[in-house]
Amino acid sequence: MATDYQTGVEQVYRAFCDERYWLARLADSGADEATLDLMEHDSDGGVNVVTTQVLRADRLPGLVTQLHPGDLAIRREERWTAVVAGRAGADVTGAITGAPVSLAGRAVLEQEETLARLALRAKVDVRIPLVGGKVEKFIGSQLLELLNAEQRFTTRWIAEHH
Repeated sequence: MATDYQTGVEQVYRAFCDERYWLARLADSGADEATLDLMEHDSDGGVNVVTTQVLRADRLPGLVTQLHPGDLAIRREERWTAVVAGRAGADVTGAITGAPVSLAGRAVLEQEETLARLALRAKVDVRIPLVGGKVEKFIGSQLLELLNAEQRFTTRWIAEHH
């Protein structure tokens, strides 16, 4: 999956390194609860961000509530390297607390002429016999929507704060 920002890599990365950005992004996420659990800057200019977003059971599709009763708590971690030569990378992981669902992937943010492109390669693993593949496809489609929504939010945030 990939999305483009009408700005440079440095501007997008600066947002990713700003706690105010993450708090605003989580508040805008549509989750019923959202927390910034950890934000650490390393000595090399990278940043590690851990978030939790909770979706209440009454808002979830039937397919999900059949497999996981109650609210969904989604934990996400992004470990970004510093920008070097117009490029930054991140290991991205995600999991649903108490469910056999995980995500692992690699994101790359790099300059493409006049815009920044964020590409994400991720593998979703749903360890539920018979229906796991169907749930993986559903999560994959939701990830694409999420990536686009986060791009729109980040674009607005950069325009308002830089």
